[in-house]
Amino acid sequence: MRSGARSAALAWGSSQAGSSLSLAATAWLVSGLSRSPLLNGLLPAVVTLPALLPLRPKPSAYGLQLLSLLMLLAASLAGARSLPAQNTVWLIAICFLASLLFGLGRESSQLPLQQRLLERPGATAEGLRSAAELGGLLGLLLTALLFPAPAQFAPALVLLLPLALSQSSRAGSGDDSDGNGRHPDSMRARLSGAGLLQGALFGGLFALLPLWVRTVDQGRCFDFAMVLVAYGLGRALWGVLPAGMPRLRSTSASFAALAALLGLTQLMAGWSAVALFVPIGLLAATSDAALAGNLPERTDPGLAWQVLRRSGAVGGLLGSVAMGAIAQGIGLQLALPLLLLLFLTMAVVPHSSRPRPGAVP
Repeated sequence: MRSGARSAALAWGSSQAGSSLSLAATAWLVSGLSRSPLLNGLLPAVVTLPALLPLRPKPSAYGLQLLSLLMLLAASLAGARSLPAQNTVWLIAICFLASLLFGLGRESSQLPLQQRLLERPGATAEGLRSAAELGGLLGLLLTALLFPAPAQFAPALVLLLPLALSQSSRAGSGDDSDGNGRHPDSMRARLSGAGLLQGALFGGLFALLPLWVRTVDQGRCFDFAMVLVAYGLGRALWGVLPAGMPRLRSTSASFAALAALLGLTQLMAGWSAVALFVPIGLLAATSDAALAGNLPERTDPGLAWQVLRRSGAVGGLLGSVAMGAIAQGIGLQLALPLLLLLFLTMAVVPHSSRPRPGAVP
């Protein structure tokens, strides 16, 4: 691997590690401050809300992510002490505001920063995606190993710095276009219907996961993080599996398999249930690749993945709010079985999953 491609992958992967660590740590922190399913479901919705806004892509917006980590670090230090109820409300408000800033920074800076990294010799979209999956996995593993919250947010801030420093040489140039002269306004990613549906289902699942682990399974942050690690490991495996290995290509089959695996997690206990999230993550990554390969933007891999990411974020926003409200009304114990029914419904609904000519296999 060329030095330019290696440095791009390291900076991108480090940034994704910091992002996954900060988001997972924030979700666990809020689940400890409030046991409301609706409130916990709203947190990921706040993070993905910027995907609905007509934001102008701008690399310098990455600084908002650094600012949000400073706010979360301060909130976690305050939350480490026993505080009155009214102060807890303020801590929750700070967590939500910081999460919104994080989402704004990520949504505005993700695509232009990715395009700049792809300018480096040897850098490819697939290479950056693999780095992102491995970085995300590292961030989740750190969530399990580092505790309490201040010990999580400080490393997350450090992990975000390499990408910021790698772009500092271009700061102040006034040029927000990518290396091909494209203006950020022309780089906005549209929404994909299939990506919205998939994002809604996974958004509903992971929005309530920290509260489920804490209250229903009586688990710790380590247990919550290991579930995410297993899921992230499954996603990372997608990039290293042999190209000729058989994979599910039917969207309906993928949803049916996901529903079956999620159902098994409720019948099994301990590490057996956690291990099932490895194939769940692999199936999710396989579905992502199939969806990206069928998009009209597939000739620009970076933009195709951004379309899928933005669609999944918006779908996740809708799914997390909906499942949070439903769980608030019927309880967490009934929310997951309902989600399984939704996965099964998606499995029997006809999908147009046939690859288009030239689609990425």
